Amino acid sequence: MALARRVAAVLPLAGAVATAVALTGAAVFTVAHAGCAESGYFEQRDGVVEFVGGCVDGTNLPAVPPRVGNVGYDVPVDGRQLQP
Repeated sequence: MALARRVAAVLPLAGAVATAVALTGAAVFTVAHAGCAESGYFEQRDGVVEFVGGCVDGTNLPAVPPRVGNVGYDVPVDGRQLQP
């Protein structure tokens, strides 16, 4: 009876470890087969961090929607209000 309790107590832990191993393997497989020769890197220019290189081309990204009616909600920069 005591052995059955121990086994029942360990089963959730074993299931969680098995799930973590499976998800880690899937992530490594996905990254290894992404097909990107250059992974890119982050570079700081004029106080702004930019992602340089990589497989994503700017033409593949959706267009930024125009600003409509949110002029009053701009985030202040250096204590000044941004201009529309």
